[in-house]
Amino acid sequence: MNRPDPKLLEELMVYRMPFGEYKDTRICNLPTFYLEWFAVQGFPAGKLGMLLSTMHVIRTNGLEHLLGPLRK
Repeated sequence: MNRPDPKLLEELMVYRMPFGEYKDTRICNLPTFYLEWFAVQGFPAGKLGMLLSTMHVIRTNGLEHLLGPLRK
């Protein structure tokens, strides 16, 4: 079984949305509908897009428990 990169999970907890309605919101706290909107419209290029896409996969596959230990 592949384990997720702990550094990537940590980044989801600290990286903040740099623009838009949810500016300054941590990626892990973005609403699901917002992540779904990006999935339809296209994720931004670069690191931000990768983090948003990763969070979308986590949410849509019921894997939020992976973030649990980092929330404490």
